[in-house]
Amino acid sequence: MAVEDVVDSGLVGARVPRLEDPRLLVGRGQYLDDMVVPGMLEAAVLRSPFAHARIVSIDASAARELPGVFDVLVGEDLVDLVEPQPVIYRLLPDQPENPVRALAVDRVRWVGQPVAAVVATDRYVAEDALALIDVDYDPLPVVPDLAAALAADAPKLYDELDSNVVGSMGFGEGDVDGAIAGAAAVVRERLRLARIAGLPLETRGCIASWDRYTDALDVWLSTQSPNLARDLLGETLRIPIHRIRVRVPDVGGGFGNKFDFYGEEIVAAILSRRTGRPVKLIEDRIESFTATSQSRDVEIDVTIAAADDGAILALRADVVCVLGGAMGTVGVGPAWLTTTMLTGPYRIPAVDVRLTGVLTNRAPMGSYRGWGQPEANFVYERMVELVARELKLDRNAVRRRNFPAPDDFPFPTGVVFTYDSGRYDDCLDLCLDRIAERGWAARQEQARAEGRSVGIGYSFHVEATAFGPSRILNLVGLQHSGFDEAVVRMDSTGRVTAFTGQAPMGQGIETALTQITAQTMGVPLEDVTVEWGDTTSCPYTGYGTGASRGAAMGGGTLMRAAEQLVSKLKRIAAHMLEAAPEDLDVADGKISVRGVPGRSISYAEIGRAAYRRLLDGMPEDEDATLEARYVFDPENLAWSYGCTGALVEVDRETGVTRILDYVVAHDCGTVINPTIVDGQIHGGAAQGIGEALYEELVYDDQAQLTTTTFADYLLPTFGELPRFSLAHQSTPAPHIPGGMKGMGEAGTIGAPAAVANAVDDALADLGVTIAAVPITPPRLLAAIRSAGAGRPQEA
Repeated sequence: MAVEDVVDSGLVGARVPRLEDPRLLVGRGQYLDDMVVPGMLEAAVLRSPFAHARIVSIDASAARELPGVFDVLVGEDLVDLVEPQPVIYRLLPDQPENPVRALAVDRVRWVGQPVAAVVATDRYVAEDALALIDVDYDPLPVVPDLAAALAADAPKLYDELDSNVVGSMGFGEGDVDGAIAGAAAVVRERLRLARIAGLPLETRGCIASWDRYTDALDVWLSTQSPNLARDLLGETLRIPIHRIRVRVPDVGGGFGNKFDFYGEEIVAAILSRRTGRPVKLIEDRIESFTATSQSRDVEIDVTIAAADDGAILALRADVVCVLGGAMGTVGVGPAWLTTTMLTGPYRIPAVDVRLTGVLTNRAPMGSYRGWGQPEANFVYERMVELVARELKLDRNAVRRRNFPAPDDFPFPTGVVFTYDSGRYDDCLDLCLDRIAERGWAARQEQARAEGRSVGIGYSFHVEATAFGPSRILNLVGLQHSGFDEAVVRMDSTGRVTAFTGQAPMGQGIETALTQITAQTMGVPLEDVTVEWGDTTSCPYTGYGTGASRGAAMGGGTLMRAAEQLVSKLKRIAAHMLEAAPEDLDVADGKISVRGVPGRSISYAEIGRAAYRRLLDGMPEDEDATLEARYVFDPENLAWSYGCTGALVEVDRETGVTRILDYVVAHDCGTVINPTIVDGQIHGGAAQGIGEALYEELVYDDQAQLTTTTFADYLLPTFGELPRFSLAHQSTPAPHIPGGMKGMGEAGTIGAPAAVANAVDDALADLGVTIAAVPITPPRLLAAIRSAGAGRPQEA
């Protein structure tokens, strides 16, 4: 069922303009730094200039004496007050405890690690005071990268560990060695994805206000996960969570960075408790580069074996994750997902995959859009193309040969997951049809006739969405829940308020949830208000808004709550209309007796009876007021999927790659709002193209980050991005109310592999193989020149 087939069915499927946009576009949004709390002070953080050093001493006396300074906090002040920073994913066997605290105590392990904090009348005074803090560092040998971390004589980042390896684990089934021995083609490759940054438009920040009289903490936080933040604040600060309130203002982008839990939030809270004043702490852009969660940075050695018809027989892979100087909030979680999704959308009977986490003197790894899935997609889609090249088969014929058929679903991958539903052949056809309509083959032929290097690349992806099944996720090592809770309430005038634990951050979830609630309740959009962002008044949603779960989990839960409330409304209406509930229809804010024109009652009349005039028709066996609550913990993830096509041109003289056209065919189940879906895929594709061609956090041999501004860290701009052409199909999720699947990470997942495959195609006569992203001009030019000289030609 295509999107166009859904549009006429009601509000769900309609291109409703985003309800939040008028307020945001005229500058009426309120972001964290717009907020001023009475009596508020401002804080700043002193960060380590060394990647690895002992802290010999800290003298903050001059800073304390500066007029306007209220307090200075150092690591020793926190030792008896707070727990180490939490890690919510304990996936590795015998995973060590994280000893890192919000401020470094005796040793720093990455450039930018917080060492001290100052709170003052304003940020200017606080920054001046930071310059007066004298820290005596004793530099230690540096472990700048993976090779250095694994060397036999490598300095250890933690004396209590045997090495810089924090652990490893593996998954497998079938006879991989036997399959490789009997294969017609065996392809081996080492693939690498560089370290990158999320860089939301609004940097991280919080305002903490600790009331000394009630011993309660009130936090305004730019976060994707208010309930998770409250739980971790309570755990780390050792206070009951009923005394913690987390509120979320408008969030200027999250991209996963604002899912994670940071030490600055603890610092602000402690400074507020010590001073008795609210404390605002917001990072600047350089701090965003050095201190906010970084991502990717993996190397994967992979072997794939196939029969002569292209059937994949076996996959073996070693995934090595460069963690940084400590485990972040999600530990090795993204790399674990990479490892467990290496089979992609394909049937592979024999699998042996292993994950290893390695510490280095870099900033900690954490959450970012895609969360391990672009890495996995880069592996399986590069390897499928290399198998096709080795066997001289059509690339997409190899894909089709290994897709499970629609009747094979639910489809167990053999590594942890079971895919719920899919029509992969149809989605591939949808992409190829759109590419044919846009004349890519003819454009490529003409370009080659003109001596230009133009290539076509494909990437088929699966996406883990509706991240939720708590018992499954707890079983594999997540120390938190994934269920969603929602409340729907109707007032005495028939207006509806939906309460959700999801957190809007620019993705349009407020509009999507309003559409679902309005359609289910049978009321106009303007009669629904969605409330979010307050742990005191909104329901508990443990995992927050991340992992492409807002629409499927938040929407599905609200749909069920609204259905429960509609059932109650029907029972009340049945009493008032003297009819059976099953004979009633709901539409346009009223309930009517089916087949009896004019016999109806409005929601306002029911509301008055439920709240104000129970004698006007409220059944005696019904509770007063109109409210329903629903908790949804799905039995499985919901698996979106899609196919990306990229048309690129490579300049062989400069190594510059330019994207000429771009197509994404996609299936996210029931589409709530096609405009929002399109926007999410556009944004994700832009970030994926950045990862493919431009973005890289570069550390030197002393583990100093050299890319700390937008002049050094390249992002694609409007001029580098193509026009995106999107095509949709809909295969509803069988176990999600409403059939929605998530799609927030779809555009990001498929882009690096699609672009790399297109570059390979453009340089097919040279036999260049893209083995790493980003595909920078110097790297690609070196590969082109090596190929011309007859040397190995990996880029």
